[in-house]
Order: sequence, then C-alpha cells, then structure tokens
Amino acid sequence: MDIWQQTFSLDDLNAMSKNTLVEHLNIQYCAKTNHSLSASMPVTSYTHQPFGMLHGGASVVLAETLASVCGNMCVDKKHYCVGIEINANHIKGKKQGVVIGTTEVIHLGKTTQIWQVDIKDEEQQLIATSRVTLLIKKMYTK
Repeated sequence: MDIWQQTFSLDDLNAMSKNTLVEHLNIQYCAKTNHSLSASMPVTSYTHQPFGMLHGGASVVLAETLASVCGNMCVDKKHYCVGIEINANHIKGKKQGVVIGTTEVIHLGKTTQIWQVDIKDEEQQLIATSRVTLLIKKMYTK
C-alpha cells in the first residue's frame, strides 16, 4: 500500500534541504519505498559530541527530519505536519562511518501521525531508535 499523497523523488528531497540543518549535517535521502524513507548521515566531527562519539542530538535530528518529511508527504496540499513529541533511545555508540535512518509509519490519523525511526550502522547494528508524533494542521490562507 502506497502511503504517499505527494509526488516526490530523493533528488527533490535532497534539493529541499539546501541551506538547512539537514545540509549542514550532510544528511542525504537514499532510499524510498511505498511505505518508508531512508537517509544517511556521516559520523564525523560535525556530528560528534565532545568525546568523539555520535551526538545523540544528531541522531534525533536525523529521526525528526525523516518523520517530518514523511508526514508532510502523506497529507494533501491543504495540510502540513509539525512535530509535537519525539523520544529517542541511544543503543550503541559510534565514532566514525555512516548511519542510516529508516522511518515507517505506525499511525496515519486525521489529526496526528506516529512514525518509528531506526538508525543503524553499516553492519545493520541498531545505533538508536526513535518515535515521533506529528500534528496535522490546516494551511492558513488569507
């Protein structure tokens, strides 16, 4: 079942990220199915905490980015989504390489959406897991 109400490509999403925190962290959308979206993020000095490990906040940025983009692609153009809650469990540390976040929907409602985001390393080991709740709002027009 295809959940997307908007038509988009990975190139569209990557272009949309120009001049944002997403671009600064070098997050790149890398895979799309009819019910999921994935993005990669390098583990470098830009995403490290002071002790040389992947910063939990960077993982949360990846998770919220994926969920928010997916949420907005699952509503019609008269609506948009905003994050209202996020939780994250940091499972394993990572010093270098790449992590890939993949999000899948848990709930697509009329007023809220819930998304599960798993962040894994190159060996498919779970680094972090997050759940994001989005509120669906109607576009304001004058």
